[in-house]
Amino acid sequence: MSSVGSHQEQLSQSDPSPSPNSCSSFELIDMDAASLYEPVSPHWFYCKIIDSKETWVPFNSDDSQQLEEAYGSGKDCNGRVVPTDGGRYDVHLGERMRYAIYWDELATEVRRCTWFYKGDKDNKYVPYTESFSQVLEETYMLAVTLDEWKKKLESPNREIIILHNPKLMVHYQPAPGADEWGPTPTEQGRPRTVKRGLENISVDIHCGEPSQIDHLVFIVHGIGPACDLRFRSIVQCVNDFRSVSLNLLQTHFKKAQEHQHIGRVEFLPVNWHSPLHSTGVDVDLQRITLPSINRLRHFTNDTILDVFFYNSPTYCQTIVDTVASEMNRIYTLFLQRNPDFKGGVSIAGHSLGSLILFDILTNQKDSLGDNDSEKASRNIDMARGDAPALAEALKKLQLSELARVFEKEEVDTEALALCTDTDLQEMGIPLGPRKKILNYFRPRETPTGINRPTPQSASGTSVSNAPKAPEPGSSVGETSNDGFLDVGIGQVSVKYPRLLYKPEIFFAFGSPIGMFLTVRGLKRIDPNYKFPTCKGFFNIYHPFDPVAYRIEPMIVPEVEFEPMLIPHHKGRKRMHLELREGLSRMSMDLKNNLLGSLKMAWKSFTRAPYPALQAAETAGDTEAELESSAEKPSDVSTEETPVPVNEVPSINVGMLNGGQRIDYVLQEKPIESFNEYLFALQSHLCYWESEDTVLLVLKEIYQTQGVFLDQPLQ
Repeated sequence: MSSVGSHQEQLSQSDPSPSPNSCSSFELIDMDAASLYEPVSPHWFYCKIIDSKETWVPFNSDDSQQLEEAYGSGKDCNGRVVPTDGGRYDVHLGERMRYAIYWDELATEVRRCTWFYKGDKDNKYVPYTESFSQVLEETYMLAVTLDEWKKKLESPNREIIILHNPKLMVHYQPAPGADEWGPTPTEQGRPRTVKRGLENISVDIHCGEPSQIDHLVFIVHGIGPACDLRFRSIVQCVNDFRSVSLNLLQTHFKKAQEHQHIGRVEFLPVNWHSPLHSTGVDVDLQRITLPSINRLRHFTNDTILDVFFYNSPTYCQTIVDTVASEMNRIYTLFLQRNPDFKGGVSIAGHSLGSLILFDILTNQKDSLGDNDSEKASRNIDMARGDAPALAEALKKLQLSELARVFEKEEVDTEALALCTDTDLQEMGIPLGPRKKILNYFRPRETPTGINRPTPQSASGTSVSNAPKAPEPGSSVGETSNDGFLDVGIGQVSVKYPRLLYKPEIFFAFGSPIGMFLTVRGLKRIDPNYKFPTCKGFFNIYHPFDPVAYRIEPMIVPEVEFEPMLIPHHKGRKRMHLELREGLSRMSMDLKNNLLGSLKMAWKSFTRAPYPALQAAETAGDTEAELESSAEKPSDVSTEETPVPVNEVPSINVGMLNGGQRIDYVLQEKPIESFNEYLFALQSHLCYWESEDTVLLVLKEIYQTQGVFLDQPLQ
């Protein structure tokens, strides 16, 4: 009660009733005060900077309860750390600070809140400091117990708070230039509203996230530091993606959640833009940047040039190393904080980020889960330069007689790892031993499955570069001489890092992968090609996205077919798409009937005057022709009639996605269909808040665990 004693002078005063003008902003109240005092229920908030303004955001109910239990445990709070927001943030209770775990972010203040105020121009209530809230609560307790109201307090900022009754409490700001002889609080304009307890203010308190994590997804951003039209960072956009996924789990996987078969999917962002631009390249670019149109040039240097950086050998290596090391670092940290995690890992990339992931996956080595652990360890050792002696290796292969051949050619283990089948053949080594040696000494598997452009021979005919099926036991890297090219290298030479895990699915949002592969000179993807360590691949795009390109035509170039249409999350096609298809079918039916009528009329006009028997035969032939034409659709209808996606026959698009379809297109909104160009940029940035995109990701992830939607979407 010492804090109340310091305000005895203020508590002993009573302020006269406010003027009618000031009372006009007050709420109508019930003057009956409760005679019994009940302690206020606290709730924990954290400060968040939005548009350069401080905004206080409440923790979800579970996190607030955990913080309150730690606060009231009676132990020293200085060393207490409470994980919040699904383990993505830690709250240091003694410091009252909130720290991000997986990414760099400024620490923010945390408060245990009981009293709030809001002005006329404020959108949300602002909590008082914990110390002043305690003073307000003690004053309120005395007022209720003694039934003495109209108490006045002064805040540390010389602001006046008056407690008229339990339902009417106001906060007056000090007038400019006012001193102790200045105007009274009732003459300082419209007051702020003061509320006690969270139940008296309008704020959304979300439930906590499920503690069980079924799957982990890393999301890599595209060019520039901003990921949407609101210039938000990758962290903020992934937060939206995660929020949408939690809502969809409650609506579309309700049965599985009720039976506790599933928990949630964790999405974590991977940032590579900041490390790239911290290398000093921005300073170098600034020296050569023209002073005209400064803002546009700054935007170009900060965003669009990321594409050129990725095509540079120096900075491409920086980008690839950053993405792979960040995913490995976050994965290791995630396992440390979630030791019971048994789920899988998937990766997703937006725009250029999807191309980076595609190149990394293409250049992985499938030795993490080999049954032959000796072979896996041998490959790792050789990649580090720790290969066994050549003589011992040949002895294991029962090829000791070839040691003299390699000694004569001055070939050691490192040189032998670089030899091709042609090199060994020139040394006079037979086919069988060649295959054994190549399979044993190959230090790195080179991914195959992408055709080079068909070279022209001297005679002008194209040289066949069809992929040859690798023989059993042969090294995958041998097929690089059969017309295939490492996709990840393309135009620059890069050493691709190795991931610590095998991704189950790769999701590409608004991806330019197909365009980059074509520009690199890669004409076709072998249908038998698949990522060395990843089983699934989904290319998801908006139909108006100017950056997105398809993948399936590079695998099956001889067949034209539509991409898979992603179902609407509400379970049906958008109304304008159904109307468009209905009108198309109606117009085709009318066209076919009109053509049939015209053909019959033309036959009747051009019929010659034959005898009755011949006329009957001719009429029979005409009817047969009409029947056949009615059964067989015309060429025009075949070309122009759009085939619904659901009716497309099964098409073999190769093994890149395990035999399933790869290209998936979103349904545009009705307003977007009016002008494709107007919504082009928005279409490229729409994936973060797209329920259809998130639902497809969740559906494919949980299908690998045997969990399906409550009701299949049409």
